[in-house]
Amino acid sequence: MPTSIQDGDHPSPAAVSAAGLRKSYGDKTVLDGIDLHIPAGSVFALLGPNGAGKTTVVKILSTLITADGGQAQVAGHDIATAPDGVRAAIGVTGQFSAVDGLITGEENMLLMADLHHLSRSEGRRTTAELLERFDLVEAAKKPASTYSGGMKRRLDIAMTLVGGPRIIFLDEPTTGLDPRSRHSMWQIIRELVSGGVTVFLTTQYLEEADELADRIAVLNNGTIAAEGTADELKRLIPGGHVRLRFSDPSAYRTAATALHDITRDDEALSLQIPSDGSQHALRAILDRLDTAGIEADELTVHTPDLDDVFFALTGTTVPGQPKEAVR
Repeated sequence: MPTSIQDGDHPSPAAVSAAGLRKSYGDKTVLDGIDLHIPAGSVFALLGPNGAGKTTVVKILSTLITADGGQAQVAGHDIATAPDGVRAAIGVTGQFSAVDGLITGEENMLLMADLHHLSRSEGRRTTAELLERFDLVEAAKKPASTYSGGMKRRLDIAMTLVGGPRIIFLDEPTTGLDPRSRHSMWQIIRELVSGGVTVFLTTQYLEEADELADRIAVLNNGTIAAEGTADELKRLIPGGHVRLRFSDPSAYRTAATALHDITRDDEALSLQIPSDGSQHALRAILDRLDTAGIEADELTVHTPDLDDVFFALTGTTVPGQPKEAVR
């Protein structure tokens, strides 16, 4: 059974909802019953190892492929019975750029405007606004093949926004970008959401999900292994603790006697106490210190990070890569 940390009975209206989504290719089951509820105006991140089915979920919800079973609604439209309604409400930025390198950035934008049946004047106005918004005005007249990776990704998302979608699927939007470009993309995503857009994000960067997502689901072996906020997921994994450091040896010894289940470091005058990082657990430790009349010089709370969560739930990591780059 997946671990799910739910928001009550889903009081928020769903931009995307799914129940029991299934998909197989031959004898390989890719999705084995996926349930989702993504409130409007939020960022939802789907994590999973390579081949877990993240892109398959995006393709089904964006009507690019059909599911073998289950049902889903996107922007209030059933993906099976009203795919045109879904397509009119969404934008999709895939893993691979849709930018045509042979034409300019501006021409790419105007082409998208034509595909959305915007009038000539409206297409030019929308193009100008988005080029300005994504800091591409200076490069607008240059062939897109001359753009850096970050510029191409910005143009890609700008093209996705031409039709004014309220729900955007971003499939690994920052893969291959340098840290500066990645952070720039994060800011763009935050601005989209502040404007009421819902973002469905798949990513290979755990730091990215931690920074951006209101809720995160971990996909493994065709099912959702766990879902919740980043903090909720981190609390699922043991290893969290509170560290107390003292400058007074006497206070250190008194605290070591007053507290239970501690790990001592007599040289550093520090104590480590197991904790799930919750407010309740922290209050219990502080109450015991107050009762004993002890004041620590430094208190730090350590919780497992998403890398620990990911490994515990999937047993998967990428050798030789930094924590943020585990897929």
